[in-house]
Amino acid sequence: MAASAQAVLEELRKGIFRPLYFLQGEEPFYIDAIVDYIENHALAASERSFNQLILYGKEHKMGDIIVQARRFPMMAQHQVVIVKEAQDIPQFNEKESLALFQKYVENPVQSTILVFAHKYKKLDGRKEISKIVEKKATLVNSEKVPDYKLAEWIASYVKTQNITAGSAAVQLLADHLGNDLSRIANELEKVKILLPEKGELTKEIIHEKIGISKEFNGIEFQNALANRNMAKALQIASYFVANPKAAALIPNLALLFNFFTKVLQTSKNGKLSDADLGKLLGVNPFFVKDYRSASKRFSEIQILHILHQIRLADGYSKGIDSGNRNDEAIYKDLIFQIVRSN
Repeated sequence: MAASAQAVLEELRKGIFRPLYFLQGEEPFYIDAIVDYIENHALAASERSFNQLILYGKEHKMGDIIVQARRFPMMAQHQVVIVKEAQDIPQFNEKESLALFQKYVENPVQSTILVFAHKYKKLDGRKEISKIVEKKATLVNSEKVPDYKLAEWIASYVKTQNITAGSAAVQLLADHLGNDLSRIANELEKVKILLPEKGELTKEIIHEKIGISKEFNGIEFQNALANRNMAKALQIASYFVANPKAAALIPNLALLFNFFTKVLQTSKNGKLSDADLGKLLGVNPFFVKDYRSASKRFSEIQILHILHQIRLADGYSKGIDSGNRNDEAIYKDLIFQIVRSN
């Protein structure tokens, strides 16, 4: 049975544990969350030494795993067998291994809680085994959160952590931490400890505690370009070149491309209300004013030229027709192209 990660976690918190979980997909955050919960809550601490086994895919063949899963618990209702890095099980896709796996999936031992953490990959959906897993196991497909939905995900996640955060703080996190959900969760965990009870997570706290510079970050670079402030853009770019770990070139280019794409959409749909335009752009209506403001400074032809220049810069950053351009040269050329576009 396919289920969302959130639904599985809610069920686990109610003390409902299924005999077989298959967790797969590109996003490890929810796979880790489910595995951690089962590892720490399925059995009482006194039961774990005899009844909980952690295996790693590289070290165990399918036959070994199935043998362990067929054992019966000792002085407990269940045993737990967790297979981490299941995508690395030797010969996982060979006929013999698949046959063993399929036989177990079709009739799992009810006193065993068997968990496969199959990260970064999925079973081939065209094959019979995938269909059997979906029918017989608790299957979770953990997908990457698209960039345009990241702020929405963060807003939802902070609520589960009993953190209050305004839209500006949420957007700042989304823009600077990227869609690495584990990193976002870790940073929020650190900040949560420092917040007063019922205190709000603000942009100022994020700047101070998470280490996003107030003056030299991707958003400020974007704003400098949107305002055609060449001096400020060059100053921030110089900081980026000197401190590449603070803000790498390629993510900054992606941020700019996303921004100017939305500016173009705003230019074409400027008569819409803030609410409708926000829905079209996939942003909180609070941020619509930024796109409206930029759309007044650049014509549609200029925006198309800017998007083309960002694509070129992205190619240069990856070594495509880059000549001798380094990051500094790419930044400077792009800044001139944007600020002086006419």
